[in-house]
Amino acid sequence: MVTVFTPTYNRAARLGKLYESLLDQTVKDFEWIVINDGSTDETDGLFSEWMKKENGFPIEYLKVENGGKHRAINRAVPMAHSDAFFIVDSDDWLLPDAVEKAQRWFSEIADDPSFAGVSGLRGEGDADNPVGGYGSFEGEYVDCTNLQRHLYHLQDDKAEIYKASVLKNYPFPEYEGENFVPEPVVWDHIARDGMKLRWYNEVIYICEYLEDGLSYSGNRKFMENPKGFLTYLAMLETVHDPREVDVFRLDYYNNLIQNYGMDHALKIVNMANEMAKNKEFRSIY
Repeated sequence: MVTVFTPTYNRAARLGKLYESLLDQTVKDFEWIVINDGSTDETDGLFSEWMKKENGFPIEYLKVENGGKHRAINRAVPMAHSDAFFIVDSDDWLLPDAVEKAQRWFSEIADDPSFAGVSGLRGEGDADNPVGGYGSFEGEYVDCTNLQRHLYHLQDDKAEIYKASVLKNYPFPEYEGENFVPEPVVWDHIARDGMKLRWYNEVIYICEYLEDGLSYSGNRKFMENPKGFLTYLAMLETVHDPREVDVFRLDYYNNLIQNYGMDHALKIVNMANEMAKNKEFRSIY
């Protein structure tokens, strides 16, 4: 069995494509868990209708106060009835055999504690255009951590299916008043602890990068959620050369100065120093 998990926020106009792709799956041995992250559109009405239908798979739907994708993941992981936890965003969709392949791939590593999960490729717009291109390795798959992906040209976003049992031990940090934490905070932490993924060189997931999506609004999200971003930088320093991270940090502060002014940037610098002093980062890592 596979748990398909979708966090959604005001995506009623696009969710139908994902829903139809789930109806078209070659196997129906999966559940669909949806966390409505405080949407104000017609999302509630959509799911009210869909859950009345004979879909061939169960739908578990929960509406919560808006808190961001990372909180939605934290909320959904304990709800999963499968250890195969497949995050599929609400403006994306799956190829018809995606669940079948995810189930088969996951079964190969399910009992091996050295693996955190498996992954296929994402296609941008269609199956013939893999995001970041195909991996440069021989055979159907390669085993490596998230931090070793570059060795095999596994670039950009992928279609990961993590073990829910692993994610329970690596919850995303949550900060009051903030609604964004970069996902590599957790993915790189898992990799730093030595757990691998089995990466398959096959597209199973189709995405479109929307102008109002997280990928496009990343820089704005970083500036509006400084504790989440500072935690991300702290994580990077444990797995990369700190001098490279300093370049990233300087660019971040320059963006703060340009967009919010020097006083705000200094406020964030003081916040970072206080978090380090109080060992807030170490409490997570």
